[in-house]
Amino acid sequence: MKRYAGVLALAALALPLAACGSSGGDAAPDGGELTSGPISIWYSTNEQEIEWAEAVVEAWNADHPDEQVAAAAIPSGKSSEDAIGAAITAGNTPCLVYNTAPAAVPAFQKQGGLVNISKTFDDGESFITERSGDAADGFRSPDGDLYQVPWKANPFMLYYNKDVFAAAGLDPENPELATYDDVLAAAAAVKESGAADYSLYPPASGDYTNSLFDFYPFFLANSGGTQLVSDGAAAFTSEEGLETLEFWKTMYAEGYSSAEAYSGDAWAGPFADGVSAMGIAGPWGAGAFDGKVEYGVVPLPTAAGTAAADTYTFGDSKNVGLYTSCENKQTAWDFVKFSMDAENDLALLETTGQFPTRTDVDAIAADYLATNPVLATFAASVPLTVDVPNVADATEMWQTFRDAWGQAVQAGEGDLEETFSTAADKIDALIAQG
Repeated sequence: MKRYAGVLALAALALPLAACGSSGGDAAPDGGELTSGPISIWYSTNEQEIEWAEAVVEAWNADHPDEQVAAAAIPSGKSSEDAIGAAITAGNTPCLVYNTAPAAVPAFQKQGGLVNISKTFDDGESFITERSGDAADGFRSPDGDLYQVPWKANPFMLYYNKDVFAAAGLDPENPELATYDDVLAAAAAVKESGAADYSLYPPASGDYTNSLFDFYPFFLANSGGTQLVSDGAAAFTSEEGLETLEFWKTMYAEGYSSAEAYSGDAWAGPFADGVSAMGIAGPWGAGAFDGKVEYGVVPLPTAAGTAAADTYTFGDSKNVGLYTSCENKQTAWDFVKFSMDAENDLALLETTGQFPTRTDVDAIAADYLATNPVLATFAASVPLTVDVPNVADATEMWQTFRDAWGQAVQAGEGDLEETFSTAADKIDALIAQG
Protein backbone atom coordinates (compact mmCIF):
# COMPACT_ATOMS: atom_id res chain seq x y z
CA MET A 1 0.00 0.00 0.00
CA LYS A 2 2.94 2.20 0.62
CA ARG A 3 4.82 3.83 -2.00
CA TYR A 4 4.86 11.60 -8.89
CA ALA A 5 10.21 14.38 -10.08
CA GLY A 6 7.74 17.13 -10.54
CA VAL A 7 5.81 17.31 -13.76
CA LEU A 8 8.64 18.27 -16.07
CA ALA A 9 8.58 20.50 -19.13
CA LEU A 10 8.23 18.25 -22.14
CA ALA A 11 10.37 18.38 -25.26
CA ALA A 12 8.97 18.69 -28.74
CA LEU A 13 11.14 15.82 -29.90
CA ALA A 14 9.00 13.09 -31.42
CA LEU A 15 9.86 9.47 -32.04
CA PRO A 16 9.05 7.01 -34.80
CA LEU A 17 6.55 5.10 -32.73
CA ALA A 18 5.75 1.68 -34.03
CA ALA A 19 8.56 -0.83 -33.74
CA CYS A 20 8.51 -3.20 -36.65
CA GLY A 21 9.86 -6.62 -37.32
CA SER A 22 10.14 -9.60 -35.01
CA SER A 23 11.94 -12.87 -34.68
CA GLY A 24 11.55 -15.92 -32.55
CA GLY A 25 9.02 -16.17 -29.80
CA ASP A 26 7.95 -17.87 -26.62
CA ALA A 27 4.55 -18.55 -25.19
CA ALA A 28 3.68 -16.08 -22.46
CA PRO A 29 1.99 -17.34 -19.28
CA ASP A 30 -1.26 -15.67 -20.40
CA GLY A 31 -1.19 -17.56 -23.70
CA GLY A 32 0.13 -14.75 -25.90
CA GLU A 33 3.18 -15.00 -28.12
CA LEU A 34 6.28 -13.07 -27.08
CA THR A 35 8.51 -11.91 -29.90
CA SER A 36 11.89 -10.20 -30.13
CA GLY A 37 13.05 -7.45 -32.43
CA PRO A 38 13.40 -3.65 -32.61
CA ILE A 39 11.58 -1.57 -30.02
CA SER A 40 11.10 2.08 -29.20
CA ILE A 41 11.11 3.85 -25.83
CA TRP A 42 10.38 7.28 -24.41
CA TYR A 43 12.15 8.95 -21.51
CA SER A 44 11.78 12.21 -19.60
CA THR A 45 13.30 15.43 -20.90
CA ASN A 46 15.28 15.94 -17.71
CA GLU A 47 18.85 16.57 -18.89
CA GLN A 48 20.39 14.08 -16.50
CA GLU A 49 17.88 11.36 -17.34
CA ILE A 50 18.56 11.86 -21.05
CA GLU A 51 22.26 11.31 -20.37
CA TRP A 52 21.53 8.12 -18.44
CA ALA A 53 19.07 6.77 -21.02
CA GLU A 54 21.34 7.43 -23.98
CA ALA A 55 24.21 5.58 -22.30
CA VAL A 56 22.03 2.58 -21.45
CA VAL A 57 20.56 2.41 -24.96
CA GLU A 58 24.02 2.68 -26.53
CA ALA A 59 25.31 -0.18 -24.40
CA TRP A 60 22.31 -2.35 -25.25
CA ASN A 61 22.41 -1.64 -28.99
CA ALA A 62 26.11 -2.51 -29.17
CA ASP A 63 25.32 -6.08 -28.12
CA HIS A 64 21.89 -6.56 -29.72
CA PRO A 65 22.08 -5.86 -33.47
CA ASP A 66 18.72 -7.54 -34.12
CA GLU A 67 16.94 -5.92 -31.17
CA GLN A 68 17.83 -2.26 -31.57
CA VAL A 69 16.24 0.31 -29.29
CA ALA A 70 15.12 3.66 -30.75
CA ALA A 71 14.82 6.21 -27.94
CA ALA A 72 13.58 9.78 -27.65
CA ALA A 73 12.02 12.19 -25.22
CA ILE A 74 8.29 12.21 -24.60
CA PRO A 75 6.56 14.43 -27.18
CA SER A 76 5.41 17.84 -26.07
CA GLY A 77 1.98 18.27 -24.57
CA LYS A 78 0.17 19.62 -21.54
CA SER A 79 1.79 16.84 -19.50
CA SER A 80 3.53 13.54 -20.04
CA GLU A 81 0.33 11.82 -18.91
CA ASP A 82 -1.63 13.56 -21.67
CA ALA A 83 0.97 12.57 -24.26
CA ILE A 84 0.91 8.93 -23.18
CA GLY A 85 -2.88 8.81 -22.96
CA ALA A 86 -3.21 10.25 -26.48
CA ALA A 87 -0.73 7.70 -27.81
CA ILE A 88 -2.70 4.86 -26.21
CA THR A 89 -5.87 6.13 -27.88
CA ALA A 90 -4.08 6.34 -31.23
CA GLY A 91 -2.53 2.90 -30.75
CA ASN A 92 1.00 4.14 -31.32
CA THR A 93 2.70 4.18 -27.96
CA PRO A 94 6.34 3.15 -27.78
CA CYS A 95 7.05 -0.18 -26.13
CA LEU A 96 8.34 1.42 -22.94
CA VAL A 97 7.92 4.77 -21.21
CA TYR A 98 10.49 5.58 -18.52
CA ASN A 99 8.27 8.27 -17.04
CA THR A 100 5.04 6.48 -16.14
CA ALA A 101 3.43 8.12 -13.12
CA PRO A 102 1.76 5.71 -10.67
CA ALA A 103 -1.19 8.11 -10.41
CA ALA A 104 -1.86 7.69 -14.13
CA VAL A 105 -1.65 3.90 -14.20
CA PRO A 106 -5.34 3.30 -13.39
CA ALA A 107 -6.39 5.49 -16.33
CA PHE A 108 -3.87 3.90 -18.70
CA GLN A 109 -4.95 0.46 -17.55
CA LYS A 110 -8.62 1.34 -18.10
CA GLN A 111 -7.70 2.41 -21.65
CA GLY A 112 -6.23 -1.04 -22.21
CA GLY A 113 -2.81 0.49 -22.75
CA LEU A 114 -0.65 -1.39 -20.23
CA VAL A 115 0.71 -4.92 -20.32
CA ASN A 116 0.08 -7.04 -17.22
CA ILE A 117 3.67 -7.74 -16.20
CA SER A 118 2.66 -10.35 -13.63
CA LYS A 119 0.73 -12.45 -16.15
CA THR A 120 2.75 -11.86 -19.34
CA PHE A 121 6.30 -12.81 -18.28
CA ASP A 122 7.16 -15.91 -16.30
CA ASP A 123 9.80 -13.95 -14.37
CA GLY A 124 7.80 -10.73 -14.14
CA GLU A 125 6.85 -11.12 -10.50
CA SER A 126 10.19 -12.55 -9.38
CA PHE A 127 12.31 -9.85 -11.04
CA ILE A 128 10.26 -7.02 -9.58
CA THR A 129 9.92 -8.40 -6.08
CA GLU A 130 13.58 -9.43 -5.84
CA ARG A 131 14.70 -5.94 -6.90
CA SER A 132 12.13 -3.80 -5.09
CA GLY A 133 11.00 -5.94 -2.16
CA ASP A 134 7.84 -4.91 -0.34
CA ALA A 135 7.78 -1.60 -2.21
CA ALA A 136 6.39 -3.46 -5.21
CA ASP A 137 3.13 -4.07 -3.37
CA GLY A 138 2.46 -0.34 -3.31
CA PHE A 139 2.17 -0.35 -7.09
CA ARG A 140 -0.18 -3.29 -7.53
CA SER A 141 -3.51 -2.70 -9.23
CA PRO A 142 -6.76 -3.65 -7.52
CA ASP A 143 -6.59 -7.11 -9.15
CA GLY A 144 -3.30 -7.73 -7.36
CA ASP A 145 -1.15 -7.68 -10.50
CA LEU A 146 1.59 -5.30 -11.62
CA TYR A 147 1.01 -3.16 -14.69
CA GLN A 148 4.09 -1.00 -14.01
CA VAL A 149 7.68 -1.78 -13.15
CA PRO A 150 8.90 0.09 -10.05
CA TRP A 151 11.89 2.15 -11.18
CA LYS A 152 12.91 5.13 -9.08
CA ALA A 153 11.88 7.00 -5.94
CA ASN A 154 12.49 10.58 -4.89
CA PRO A 155 11.73 10.95 -1.17
CA PHE A 156 10.61 14.48 -0.35
CA MET A 157 12.26 16.44 2.44
CA LEU A 158 12.26 20.07 3.54
CA TYR A 159 15.02 22.28 2.16
CA TYR A 160 15.78 25.55 3.95
CA ASN A 161 17.92 28.53 2.95
CA LYS A 162 20.72 28.92 5.49
CA ASP A 163 21.40 32.56 4.56
CA VAL A 164 17.73 33.50 4.93
CA PHE A 165 17.52 31.70 8.26
CA ALA A 166 20.59 33.50 9.56
CA ALA A 167 19.19 36.86 8.46
CA ALA A 168 15.95 36.03 10.26
CA GLY A 169 17.79 35.22 13.49
CA LEU A 170 17.27 31.46 13.14
CA ASP A 171 19.97 28.83 13.61
CA PRO A 172 21.15 27.98 10.06
CA GLU A 173 22.93 24.79 11.10
CA ASN A 174 20.43 23.30 13.55
CA PRO A 175 17.07 24.88 12.83
CA GLU A 176 13.97 23.93 14.79
CA LEU A 177 11.67 22.60 12.08
CA ALA A 178 10.37 19.34 13.53
CA THR A 179 6.80 20.43 14.22
CA TYR A 180 4.14 22.50 12.52
CA ASP A 181 4.47 25.07 15.30
CA ASP A 182 8.23 25.18 14.67
CA VAL A 183 7.69 25.92 10.98
CA LEU A 184 5.08 28.58 11.74
CA ALA A 185 7.45 30.25 14.21
CA ALA A 186 10.26 30.20 11.63
CA ALA A 187 7.86 31.60 9.03
CA ALA A 188 6.89 34.44 11.36
CA ALA A 189 10.58 35.27 11.91
CA VAL A 190 11.27 35.27 8.17
CA LYS A 191 8.31 37.55 7.50
CA GLU A 192 9.22 39.96 10.30
CA SER A 193 12.85 40.17 9.19
CA GLY A 194 12.00 40.55 5.50
CA ALA A 195 14.74 38.01 4.70
CA ALA A 196 12.52 36.39 2.05
CA ASP A 197 9.15 37.21 0.51
CA TYR A 198 7.61 33.93 1.62
CA SER A 199 8.46 30.97 3.79
CA LEU A 200 7.00 28.17 1.66
CA TYR A 201 5.86 28.63 -1.93
CA PRO A 202 4.65 25.34 -3.46
CA PRO A 203 2.95 25.32 -6.89
CA ALA A 204 -0.21 27.36 -6.41
CA SER A 205 -2.42 26.52 -9.38
CA GLY A 206 -5.54 24.38 -9.13
CA ASP A 207 -4.10 21.48 -11.12
CA TYR A 208 -4.67 18.27 -9.20
CA THR A 209 -1.03 17.19 -9.41
CA ASN A 210 0.05 20.13 -7.24
CA SER A 211 -1.39 18.49 -4.14
CA LEU A 212 1.66 16.25 -4.32
CA PHE A 213 3.88 19.24 -3.54
CA ASP A 214 2.13 20.65 -0.50
CA PHE A 215 -0.56 18.72 1.36
CA TYR A 216 0.28 15.14 0.47
CA PRO A 217 3.92 14.92 1.63
CA PHE A 218 3.04 16.62 4.92
CA PHE A 219 0.00 14.38 5.40
CA LEU A 220 2.02 11.22 4.80
CA ALA A 221 4.54 12.32 7.40
CA ASN A 222 1.88 13.28 9.92
CA SER A 223 -0.25 10.16 9.45
CA GLY A 224 2.42 7.48 9.49
CA GLY A 225 2.21 6.88 5.76
CA THR A 226 -1.56 6.85 5.21
CA GLN A 227 -2.49 7.44 1.58
CA LEU A 228 -5.13 9.93 0.41
CA VAL A 229 -7.50 6.98 -0.03
CA SER A 230 -7.05 4.17 2.45
CA ASP A 231 -9.12 1.08 3.27
CA GLY A 232 -11.68 2.01 0.63
CA ALA A 233 -12.39 5.55 1.81
CA ALA A 234 -10.96 9.08 1.72
CA ALA A 235 -8.55 9.42 4.65
CA PHE A 236 -7.76 13.14 4.77
CA THR A 237 -10.55 14.07 7.22
CA SER A 238 -8.84 12.11 10.00
CA GLU A 239 -7.37 13.98 12.96
CA GLU A 240 -3.94 13.88 11.29
CA GLY A 241 -5.37 15.10 8.00
CA LEU A 242 -7.18 18.02 9.61
CA GLU A 243 -4.00 18.97 11.51
CA THR A 244 -2.16 19.18 8.20
CA LEU A 245 -4.96 21.12 6.54
CA GLU A 246 -5.10 23.63 9.42
CA PHE A 247 -1.33 24.10 9.21
CA TRP A 248 -1.47 24.98 5.53
CA LYS A 249 -4.54 27.20 6.02
CA THR A 250 -2.52 29.19 8.56
CA MET A 251 0.44 29.44 6.17
CA TYR A 252 -1.78 31.11 3.58
CA ALA A 253 -3.83 33.17 6.04
CA GLU A 254 -0.67 34.69 7.56
CA GLY A 255 0.93 35.40 4.18
CA TYR A 256 3.72 32.87 4.73
CA SER A 257 2.74 31.14 1.48
CA SER A 258 1.44 32.60 -1.78
CA ALA A 259 -1.66 31.43 -3.65
CA GLU A 260 -0.50 33.30 -6.76
CA ALA A 261 1.16 31.24 -9.49
CA TYR A 262 4.91 31.81 -9.59
CA SER A 263 6.15 33.58 -12.71
CA GLY A 264 9.07 31.17 -13.21
CA ASP A 265 9.59 27.48 -12.52
CA ALA A 266 6.67 26.65 -10.25
CA TRP A 267 8.42 23.73 -8.57
CA ALA A 268 12.01 24.78 -7.94
CA GLY A 269 11.93 28.49 -8.79
CA PRO A 270 10.73 30.16 -5.60
CA PHE A 271 13.36 28.45 -3.44
CA ALA A 272 16.15 28.51 -6.04
CA ASP A 273 15.50 32.23 -6.65
CA GLY A 274 15.55 33.09 -2.94
CA VAL A 275 11.88 34.11 -2.96
CA SER A 276 10.95 31.50 -0.36
CA ALA A 277 12.89 30.48 2.71
CA MET A 278 11.98 26.82 2.42
CA GLY A 279 11.16 24.36 -0.33
CA ILE A 280 9.67 20.87 -0.59
CA ALA A 281 11.57 18.62 -2.98
CA GLY A 282 13.25 15.30 -3.48
CA PRO A 283 16.96 14.70 -4.07
CA TRP A 284 16.54 16.11 -7.57
CA GLY A 285 16.18 19.49 -5.88
CA ALA A 286 19.88 19.52 -5.08
CA GLY A 287 20.70 19.83 -8.77
CA ALA A 288 18.28 22.74 -9.09
CA PHE A 289 19.58 24.52 -5.98
CA ASP A 290 23.32 23.88 -6.06
CA GLY A 291 25.22 27.09 -6.75
CA LYS A 292 22.12 29.20 -6.17
CA VAL A 293 21.21 28.60 -2.54
CA GLU A 294 23.21 27.63 0.52
CA TYR A 295 20.76 25.05 1.82
CA GLY A 296 20.18 22.48 4.49
CA VAL A 297 17.81 19.51 4.45
CA VAL A 298 15.57 18.17 7.23
CA PRO A 299 12.72 15.63 7.40
CA LEU A 300 9.20 16.87 6.80
CA PRO A 301 7.57 18.37 9.92
CA THR A 302 4.61 16.82 11.70
CA ALA A 303 2.13 18.10 14.28
CA ALA A 304 3.93 16.45 17.20
CA GLY A 305 7.48 16.15 15.80
CA THR A 306 8.13 12.63 14.56
CA ALA A 307 11.60 11.11 14.76
CA ALA A 308 13.41 11.15 11.41
CA ALA A 309 13.68 7.36 11.38
CA ASP A 310 9.88 7.14 11.58
CA THR A 311 8.92 9.97 9.24
CA TYR A 312 7.18 8.77 6.11
CA THR A 313 7.35 10.89 2.99
CA PHE A 314 6.10 11.12 -0.57
CA GLY A 315 8.07 8.86 -2.91
CA ASP A 316 7.47 10.93 -6.06
CA SER A 317 8.07 7.70 -7.95
CA LYS A 318 8.25 7.33 -11.69
CA ASN A 319 7.98 3.84 -13.05
CA VAL A 320 8.25 2.05 -16.38
CA GLY A 321 5.16 1.09 -18.33
CA LEU A 322 5.20 -1.60 -21.03
CA TYR A 323 2.47 -0.69 -23.50
CA THR A 324 0.15 -3.06 -25.32
CA SER A 325 0.79 -1.70 -28.82
CA CYS A 326 4.39 -2.97 -28.53
CA GLU A 327 5.07 -5.71 -31.08
CA ASN A 328 8.24 -7.13 -29.57
CA LYS A 329 7.31 -7.49 -25.94
CA GLN A 330 10.06 -9.98 -25.11
CA THR A 331 12.77 -7.53 -26.17
CA ALA A 332 11.01 -4.78 -24.23
CA TRP A 333 11.03 -6.90 -21.09
CA ASP A 334 14.65 -7.94 -21.58
CA PHE A 335 15.62 -4.28 -21.98
CA VAL A 336 13.76 -3.37 -18.80
CA LYS A 337 15.76 -5.93 -16.84
CA PHE A 338 19.02 -4.75 -18.43
CA SER A 339 18.27 -1.11 -17.66
CA MET A 340 17.59 -1.98 -14.02
CA ASP A 341 20.55 -4.19 -13.24
CA ALA A 342 22.88 -3.12 -10.44
CA GLU A 343 25.33 -1.32 -12.76
CA ASN A 344 22.68 0.74 -14.54
CA ASP A 345 20.81 1.47 -11.30
CA LEU A 346 24.02 2.80 -9.75
CA ALA A 347 24.56 4.91 -12.89
CA LEU A 348 21.01 6.25 -12.49
CA LEU A 349 21.80 7.45 -8.98
CA GLU A 350 25.17 8.88 -9.93
CA THR A 351 23.89 10.62 -13.08
CA THR A 352 20.52 11.90 -11.92
CA GLY A 353 20.65 11.94 -8.11
CA GLN A 354 17.48 9.83 -8.12
CA PHE A 355 17.19 6.58 -6.23
CA PRO A 356 16.42 3.26 -7.90
CA THR A 357 13.57 1.44 -6.19
CA ARG A 358 15.60 -1.48 -4.94
CA THR A 359 16.27 -2.97 -1.55
CA ASP A 360 20.07 -2.84 -1.73
CA VAL A 361 20.75 0.79 -2.66
CA ASP A 362 23.05 1.18 0.34
CA ALA A 363 25.11 -1.80 -0.82
CA ILE A 364 25.46 -0.97 -4.51
CA ALA A 365 26.05 2.75 -3.86
CA ALA A 366 28.00 2.70 -0.59
CA ASP A 367 31.12 4.42 -1.96
CA TYR A 368 29.13 7.03 -3.85
CA LEU A 369 26.88 7.90 -0.92
CA ALA A 370 29.88 8.18 1.39
CA THR A 371 31.06 11.17 -0.65
CA ASN A 372 27.59 12.70 -1.06
CA PRO A 373 26.17 13.53 2.38
CA VAL A 374 23.03 15.22 1.00
CA LEU A 375 22.08 12.14 -1.01
CA ALA A 376 22.98 9.93 1.94
CA THR A 377 20.41 11.87 3.96
CA PHE A 378 17.76 11.11 1.36
CA ALA A 379 18.83 7.47 1.13
CA ALA A 380 17.69 6.91 4.70
CA SER A 381 14.17 7.97 3.68
CA VAL A 382 13.85 5.66 0.67
CA PRO A 383 12.36 2.79 2.76
CA LEU A 384 9.79 5.25 4.18
CA THR A 385 8.45 6.48 0.84
CA VAL A 386 4.75 6.24 0.03
CA ASP A 387 3.09 7.00 -3.29
CA VAL A 388 -0.39 7.64 -4.55
CA PRO A 389 -3.17 5.06 -4.17
CA ASN A 390 -3.77 2.87 -7.20
CA VAL A 391 -7.51 3.35 -7.56
CA ALA A 392 -9.97 3.91 -10.39
CA ASP A 393 -10.97 7.53 -11.08
CA ALA A 394 -7.81 8.72 -9.32
CA THR A 395 -7.53 11.90 -11.38
CA GLU A 396 -11.08 12.95 -10.49
CA MET A 397 -10.45 12.18 -6.83
CA TRP A 398 -7.31 14.29 -6.68
CA GLN A 399 -9.03 17.15 -8.51
CA THR A 400 -11.93 17.00 -6.07
CA PHE A 401 -9.46 17.35 -3.23
CA ARG A 402 -7.59 20.19 -4.99
CA ASP A 403 -10.78 22.15 -5.60
CA ALA A 404 -11.57 22.00 -1.88
CA TRP A 405 -7.97 23.03 -1.14
CA GLY A 406 -8.22 26.14 -3.31
CA GLN A 407 -11.40 27.21 -1.57
CA ALA A 408 -10.84 26.36 2.10
CA VAL A 409 -7.02 26.41 2.44
CA GLN A 410 -5.65 28.90 -0.06
CA ALA A 411 -8.60 31.33 -0.10
CA GLY A 412 -9.70 30.56 3.47
CA GLU A 413 -13.35 30.53 2.47
CA GLY A 414 -15.98 28.58 4.39
CA ASP A 415 -15.56 26.03 7.14
CA LEU A 416 -12.47 23.92 6.51
CA GLU A 417 -13.71 20.69 8.06
CA GLU A 418 -17.09 20.93 6.35
CA THR A 419 -15.54 21.67 2.95
CA PHE A 420 -13.24 18.67 3.12
CA SER A 421 -15.95 16.41 4.51
CA THR A 422 -17.97 17.25 1.41
CA ALA A 423 -14.95 16.47 -0.77
CA ALA A 424 -14.45 13.17 1.08
CA ASP A 425 -18.09 12.25 0.46
CA LYS A 426 -17.64 12.88 -3.28
CA ILE A 427 -14.50 10.74 -3.33
CA ASP A 428 -16.17 7.96 -1.38
CA ALA A 429 -18.98 7.98 -3.96
CA LEU A 430 -16.39 7.59 -6.74
CA ILE A 431 -14.85 4.67 -4.86
CA ALA A 432 -18.25 3.01 -4.54
CA GLN A 433 -18.86 3.40 -8.28
CA GLY A 434 -15.43 1.98 -9.13
